[in-house]
Amino acid sequence: MSLIKEQIKLIENTIKDSLRKKFKTYKPETSHMPFHYRLLGRDRMALFSFIHSLNTTFGTSIFEPVAVTLASLNFEFAQKQYVVGDTISEQAQSEIQRIMNELTIGKNPHKAEEIERIRKVCNKGTMNKLKTVKVDLFVQSTSGTVHLFDLKTAKPNISNFKDFKRTLLEWIAIYLAKNPSAKVESYIAIPYNPYEPRPYERWTLKGMLDLDNELKVAEELWDFLGNDGAYEELLNCFERVGIELRPEIDAYFARFRK
Repeated sequence: MSLIKEQIKLIENTIKDSLRKKFKTYKPETSHMPFHYRLLGRDRMALFSFIHSLNTTFGTSIFEPVAVTLASLNFEFAQKQYVVGDTISEQAQSEIQRIMNELTIGKNPHKAEEIERIRKVCNKGTMNKLKTVKVDLFVQSTSGTVHLFDLKTAKPNISNFKDFKRTLLEWIAIYLAKNPSAKVESYIAIPYNPYEPRPYERWTLKGMLDLDNELKVAEELWDFLGNDGAYEELLNCFERVGIELRPEIDAYFARFRK
């Protein structure tokens, strides 16, 4: 289902607001690069620095607010940087460690089974206090199912996949500690496929993640949040905003020519 005109306008305004906020808070790198400045110009170097900075913070400054806006049109509730909780049961931690050990020696991941194993012990044993845990994106459907998203860069570090899996399981345990009967899912979310038109290299995550139930890449993510066709609509929104703001962007970086 395509987005209606009002929804598109809301998303485009979110993109504009996010980019303008980034302009206000952005401070170019102060390192002196005399050869680069003379060869390329200070404005181009400032643009390069800005793009690098934007890539680093694209998740929090652009993708998270856009995801919340999109999900709010389709779900009962959506919030970025949502506080899941700050307690986890000792037995849940032990169960998570058992799951991780099993995966390490070759057991196939099965998220639904893992969640039920954690649910059985979510309130057993000592309740350990944690530093407040936040998720990048919290979404709740009208049926009450909760979806927790960990937004990653397009090419996450393979060496961290074990940590990613543990985080997804710990989120489940922390949420169930307060809501033991809740329907809850957790995902690694990758906003776009850097290998397109080739498929995303899912094999790099195989063995740790239940690929059908713990990973959403590009269309899978955005169409899940906003229904079928949302990903293409979103790309069009970014393109239109880029065209509209081009004079504003050019004027911003023209200041660095002086």
